[in-house]
Amino acid sequence: MSSPLDQNQQALLDSLTASLNPTQAIWISGYTAALGKGAAATTNNKNITILYGTESGNSEMLAEKVSKAAKKQGHKATLTNMADIAPKDLAGIDTLFVVISTWGDGEPPETAETFYNELMQGGIDLKGLNFSVCALGDTSYEKFCQTGIDIDQQLEKLGAKRIADRVDCDVDFDETFATWEKIIWEKLGSATATSDISTTSNDPAIAFDKKNPFPAEVIDNVLLSGACSAKETIHVEFSLEGSGFQYEPGDVLCVIPQNAEDTVSNILSATDITSSAEVELKNIGKVTLGNALKNHLDITSISKKVATNIQTLSSSDELASLIAGEEEISFKDWSYGREIIDLLEFVTLPATLTAQQLVNCFRTLPPRLYSIASSPAAHPDEVHLTVAAVRYQTYDKERKGVASTYLADNATKGTKVNVYLHKNKNFRLPENSDTPIIMVGPGTGIAPFRAFIEQRAEDQANGKNWLFFGDQKYNEDFLYQLELQDHLKTGALTKLDLAFSRDQPEKVYVQHKMLESAPELWAWLEQGAHFYVCGDASRMAKDVNDTLIEIISTQGNKSTEQATEYLNALKKAKRYQRDVY
Repeated sequence: MSSPLDQNQQALLDSLTASLNPTQAIWISGYTAALGKGAAATTNNKNITILYGTESGNSEMLAEKVSKAAKKQGHKATLTNMADIAPKDLAGIDTLFVVISTWGDGEPPETAETFYNELMQGGIDLKGLNFSVCALGDTSYEKFCQTGIDIDQQLEKLGAKRIADRVDCDVDFDETFATWEKIIWEKLGSATATSDISTTSNDPAIAFDKKNPFPAEVIDNVLLSGACSAKETIHVEFSLEGSGFQYEPGDVLCVIPQNAEDTVSNILSATDITSSAEVELKNIGKVTLGNALKNHLDITSISKKVATNIQTLSSSDELASLIAGEEEISFKDWSYGREIIDLLEFVTLPATLTAQQLVNCFRTLPPRLYSIASSPAAHPDEVHLTVAAVRYQTYDKERKGVASTYLADNATKGTKVNVYLHKNKNFRLPENSDTPIIMVGPGTGIAPFRAFIEQRAEDQANGKNWLFFGDQKYNEDFLYQLELQDHLKTGALTKLDLAFSRDQPEKVYVQHKMLESAPELWAWLEQGAHFYVCGDASRMAKDVNDTLIEIISTQGNKSTEQATEYLNALKKAKRYQRDVY
């Protein structure tokens, strides 16, 4: 539809909208919608805000799909990150679609934390707001989709009206998301009678993606950790020649793993079903049971959903009681350190159990996401990963990480591994290469910072680079030691602080090294430095965050509350970014 505005009006409108931030754009769209309610409407045009909260980028990607579909149908759509809006701004919105992931065990994404906490405090009247929520999560966690559940319930409590019921998506979210999207457009309707309500994207076809991964040849696979290390850390290099992939430092490589042969054999032995039995898999078709268990299904991760499926097959009263929380030990505590094989051995399976019944119990094998450890400028047509192979023992059984040991044991030189790229817009080098950066990446958390340092060296950037790295032992676990020392010599790395926790009686971690350099670290922040953290979310990232607040408080002469506000301002300005797992 051509614009009904004259040339001067259109110029004024273009000038105004070009300068608006997301919150202002939402207010203007609501204001103009209200003006139009008094006029005779000729279409069902809606002003829709698509709000997303993301950690790995999936929620943003799906929110973008909703935005494109809305515009295709003639609606006005505003795509907004939760980091750029306050809950009180929702009061000016007519129609709201929320796409939000849950991170870890029930936590909101880093960028959505402030919005989430303020929304949960309430005190906002949202009568007149129409909404629907698409929640993303992982059923292997007890608090599956908890953030989406909380937001959905809170919006209703604050007076908003639900357009369509919330959907909860597992890691294999495509089908559930498509169902939700179909429902919201059916409920909302298209802007004109002739609009095509199909949500098919008009984007050019991507040759290689999640549904069609690229078989990347392994160029090299070397052990980084020493022979006496308590860890097994590997460096894997893949060729991207012919993939068409273009990535930036900070992005993620998604690996589609295979289950180990012994894991598959244990499942077959426990169920007494032959591997050659034929089964039907959604979106795959007919394959043998052995193929399904090795390449397509998650046969290790325990969740209540999987346990319930197995209980239904076995009619186990004991398992039913455990799932229902009627036992002294909770299901969460019981399942910790156990895998699906333990569930199968816990119950008595029926002699009539079929291969199809078995595979119906399991979810799709999810890809594993790894921070890229290389700069494309330094390694054209290649991508590198830093991977810690997970091996441990619980309940008298040897356990191993599915993807990490697949890469360690099977991704030998010359073999091929199915991969695809995942953009991480929330973990990027500063646009201005003169900006100083501080990187905290112990263990495999060093991966993206290897890429950052390589990229800045290739760009001949003037910005200072400071790395905090740590692990257990200097002689065994100093990952990329020679490279980092070379970067120090050339000046590509300005400062390197090391924390090896087991080399002395008292434990020394990266946060301790930060405190030792508190005055200088504060000076860098005041000079505009960007601060990055990569690695373990449960302990390290929290300790580093608390230490950073302490440094801001003591060095900046601020109260804890003021230091926290300072840190939140850094987040908003994208000067404090985390890639934690």
